[in-house]
Amino acid sequence: MGKRNFKTGKGFAKRDKKQPNGNGTWTDVQRENEKWEKYYKALGLIPENEWDTFKEHCQRDLPLTFRVTGSRSHALEVNQKFIDNHVAKLQDEEFEGQKLAPKNIEFYPAQLGWQLDVPKSVIRKNAQFAETQRFLVLETVVGNISRQEAVSMIPPLLMDVQPHHAVLDMCAAPGSKTAQIVESLHANDEQELASGFVIANDSDYKRSHMLVHQVKRLNSPNFLVVNHDAAMFPRINLDGEIVKFDRILCDVPCSGDGTMRKNVNVWKDFTVGNGLGLHSLQVNILNRGLQLLKPGGRLVYSTCSMSPIENEAVVAEALRKWGSAVSLKDCSDELPGLKRRSGVSSWEVYGKDMTVKEKGDESVPSTAFPPSEEEVKLFNLDRCIRVYPHLQNTGGFFITVFEKQPDTKKGLKRTSTETESEEKKPKVEESAPVKKQKAPRTANEEPFVFLDPSNDQLKQCWDFYGINDKFPKDTALVRNAMGEPCRLIYYASPTIAKILKIEEQKLKLVHAGIKMFTTQRNDSSNCPWRVQSESLHTLKNYLGDSRHLSCNTEMLKILLLEAFLKIDNLRETGLDEEFCKKLEEISEGCVFLTVKREGHEDCLFPLWKGRANVNLMVNKHDTQELLMRLFDIATSAKDEGKEKKHQKEMESKRSSEQPEEKEAKEAEV
Repeated sequence: MGKRNFKTGKGFAKRDKKQPNGNGTWTDVQRENEKWEKYYKALGLIPENEWDTFKEHCQRDLPLTFRVTGSRSHALEVNQKFIDNHVAKLQDEEFEGQKLAPKNIEFYPAQLGWQLDVPKSVIRKNAQFAETQRFLVLETVVGNISRQEAVSMIPPLLMDVQPHHAVLDMCAAPGSKTAQIVESLHANDEQELASGFVIANDSDYKRSHMLVHQVKRLNSPNFLVVNHDAAMFPRINLDGEIVKFDRILCDVPCSGDGTMRKNVNVWKDFTVGNGLGLHSLQVNILNRGLQLLKPGGRLVYSTCSMSPIENEAVVAEALRKWGSAVSLKDCSDELPGLKRRSGVSSWEVYGKDMTVKEKGDESVPSTAFPPSEEEVKLFNLDRCIRVYPHLQNTGGFFITVFEKQPDTKKGLKRTSTETESEEKKPKVEESAPVKKQKAPRTANEEPFVFLDPSNDQLKQCWDFYGINDKFPKDTALVRNAMGEPCRLIYYASPTIAKILKIEEQKLKLVHAGIKMFTTQRNDSSNCPWRVQSESLHTLKNYLGDSRHLSCNTEMLKILLLEAFLKIDNLRETGLDEEFCKKLEEISEGCVFLTVKREGHEDCLFPLWKGRANVNLMVNKHDTQELLMRLFDIATSAKDEGKEKKHQKEMESKRSSEQPEEKEAKEAEV
């Protein structure tokens, strides 16, 4: 068995571009490997007249690539801002004869994918890039831009995820593809909230927590992180039925030789044995994925390896095992801008000793060999997609799309060593005691405890904010052993809540739910709970009008620039008299503020209304991004934020006051 912790883009643990040379100094990692060159030349995957170009691209660093994310109208707005303020200005600029202007990734839809061919050193230090660098950093921090390798964007695009789909990402960490999948699920939220869900799994407990960080910015209540061996992913029994998935991503652990442009240690660590050692694991994970796939569903199998042993051989074994129950989808008409090569049906199998092996040789897996002539006609392996670095200045990647036929029992072939599918598993007699498996100590560290909708604290929130009964009020939860709302109340979508509520829970749960309410230290409000920003997107269609205000963009600018503004001072600006009037009439506590923007998506913010002042509850980075995008007001990374600035001003003011003035104010408070 190969190294089980290998993962797409993570085939080699270190990414250092330098290595010790034995003299106490460091030298660049040599981007040469005789075994790699001999192996891929012998396979003949790259035409001889392209080899030099192919190798030269493999030896280069990858270009910086990213995609603009968010709801459709929001993403288009951010993208247009990037084009107008940055791409256009850099259009004629050059560095050492190379164009500085970003260019679109040809295959990414709606021109929302971008590529910068200049080195990072230029982006960070070049004066022409200073504003662009600040834009990219800010938009990335707030989640409007997602840094992702271009080829890594392909599998989620080919999954064709829709808002009602049940989706499983079997080997999800570190999570860039998972985030892309979750974005697709919520693509139409402007019209209607997604009813589907995404379960993201990783076999490594620590790596599964990376998924939480990666996807947290998307604020999705339809997202669940679990921790399992993908090849033995457990059945989920929901309402008496086993959950099957409409879409599955099977981005399996691989040797990662397609990542040598960013993971330069691949050059010194490459051996044929890496792929051979992972082949059986890849077969088992793909087979489990096909078992979990719903009839009529779509599964995408992918690796960042270029070896047929990890790609077509694995696909062929799945087709051999499942017969006519599954087939490969012809994706030649999808992603028209993608430059690709077809999958192969013939290859030689090399052993660890770099000699060609014949079928029957026990030193290599029997399933690593190419299909027979009869199987070649049935399998259509040419429908697999191969992406090579020199075709579009990318990494190397392999993608295949499986479709499951409506009648999956037909044609499925099983061997005696194969894990039985759900339909064939023997039922446990009712009289036989079932031994409960104790969950590992690391699993479920914080329980998911659902609150009764009539809970006093919850009811206070429903009434105070006018949240109507169309909102699913039985999916609010807390994550503490007492099961009481102490500091935070979370929300999970109805389907995710159903999964979390399964009594005999086989899933090792890591993360679910978004923050909905948090306690407010200021107890002068009629409700001690305020709404969290991350749940506004979910709650907005269920809120009453009693605590809802609107203002114009000029008023928003002031609220973004200044913290804890006195309401009297706001009125004196004369910018929005209607807003100020309603603000004075409303009781203390959390308020919802809508900012109407002609021709653009409306903005919704939580606003805290105090006894005499008001504060927009937007964090520092979001504030800086809004000022830049809406008002072209530049900020720097060193800016402390309006709250910190206000705090310092108040401390300075207090320190300059006379002792008797301080005592008088304290007595007044």
